[in-house]
Amino acid sequence: MPEEELPLYLHWVKFLDWLLSRTEKFPRRVRLSLSNRLENLALDFLQDLVEARYTREKTATLRRMNLQLEQLRVLLRLCHDRRLLTPEGYEYGARMLLEAGRMVGGWIRSREAAAASRPLSAASGGP
Repeated sequence: MPEEELPLYLHWVKFLDWLLSRTEKFPRRVRLSLSNRLENLALDFLQDLVEARYTREKTATLRRMNLQLEQLRVLLRLCHDRRLLTPEGYEYGARMLLEAGRMVGGWIRSREAAAASRPLSAASGGP
């Protein structure tokens, strides 16, 4: 990432640090299932965040990131239901995911607004 970090990147690194510190303490019986899936989804999100930052066409990547957030929410809830996370831990993780979702949603809306305000090209019959 460049010198000026994206707020979403900084937020996600904080969430990822929290998540990894929790999943490494999960019992062995769920480490190969829930732990790995949570960690992989969170790392996939980080990779997609870097991709969205540096690619020209961001919309598909941002929508994929939104889906990953929803998948993480479901898995986090499952961890809470199975008492792998304390109520406080679940609340913290859920709030972090909610805030990341707001940031991704804002990024998507800003891209859509920018696309809507661009003039049509002459090739498409515009002025």
